[in-house]
Amino acid sequence: MVDAMHKIAPRIVDYRDFTRELSALSREAYGEGRLLHGALFLRSAEFYMFRGDAAKHLARRQFVTTMREVFGVAADAYHKIPYEAGRLFAYRFTPRSPKSTIVVFGGFDSYIEELIPTALFLRDAGYDVVAFEGPGQGAALEEERLPFTAEWRRPVAAVLNYFRVEDVTLLGYSLGGGLAVRAAAYEPRVSRVVCDDILVNFHPALLRQLPPTKRRLLDALMTARASTLVNALLGAAMRSSLVIDWGMKQGMHSTGTSSPYDFLRAEMRFETMSVSGMLTQDVLLMAGAEDHYVPLEQFSQQLRLLTKVRSVTARLFTRAEQAQNHVQVGDIGLSLDVIVTWLGGLEARDRHIGAHPAAGDGRSSAV
Repeated sequence: MVDAMHKIAPRIVDYRDFTRELSALSREAYGEGRLLHGALFLRSAEFYMFRGDAAKHLARRQFVTTMREVFGVAADAYHKIPYEAGRLFAYRFTPRSPKSTIVVFGGFDSYIEELIPTALFLRDAGYDVVAFEGPGQGAALEEERLPFTAEWRRPVAAVLNYFRVEDVTLLGYSLGGGLAVRAAAYEPRVSRVVCDDILVNFHPALLRQLPPTKRRLLDALMTARASTLVNALLGAAMRSSLVIDWGMKQGMHSTGTSSPYDFLRAEMRFETMSVSGMLTQDVLLMAGAEDHYVPLEQFSQQLRLLTKVRSVTARLFTRAEQAQNHVQVGDIGLSLDVIVTWLGGLEARDRHIGAHPAAGDGRSSAV
């Protein structure tokens, strides 16, 4: 796949070029029977198709169908969960004698089908795995038109109620790392939290593509609620930057807002500073040393904010491990090994505490 993308790269200048070339690679792979490659090329093309593009829905459905086929997902593993005015969607993969339940979700722009291999890895490691899409994600957004919410405890509660599970681990990817913290602050059935990555504050991550002077100006205008000037400034930025153009359009789509200003007002609620001090669970923080998306200072910031947790483990992945990028793209296997090892350590600790109750209740234990 890498060789194929190297060949087409010189022909790509804008998103129209990108979707055309990646769609062609997808058709070629499907024609040769390379279904997984075909699905992944198609998802890459669909990623830059905007709402209103007739090809987007068809591409998404083909990607979803192929991922289920490639990984042998049984029909009864897929669940439709009642939620407010619509439905959430989830997969459940359960081994014969599960250790505990892990609830997995993505972030700003993921489909849960992209995480099927991750869910199956965790199942094979002995865990009951529920992978779901909440409001603003995947089918909940594209089919049910449910916009993103910062009150992530609500979809998490709906999922836990539906599957009747307790003592769970929340595993959130990308923006999901911040959402996991926000949900765990209010949900007593969550015993463990994995943030991959951390995301203390979505706002600076979202605006990282802007020059510092424009970021400061934009923040001042947001504080003054100068919506017309904000829309003008971001409109100009969207015309000059494909990345900003995509980010603003995707953000408005996922939050159900109609202007860049309204989107920024909505995304400012996606932060963990106001709730981190409420967590009492075991927490694993994961970050890439050269993450192009999340500012590295948020890693230590999130660590300092967790003042009441039972234990906290922080893991920074580096270039030497080929895992320095966002959500450890480059060595995802390593990140999964770290998660499973961490969970195993907690299980051993709790067995020890159970065998030696005089040692205390474990609240001050560290992994």
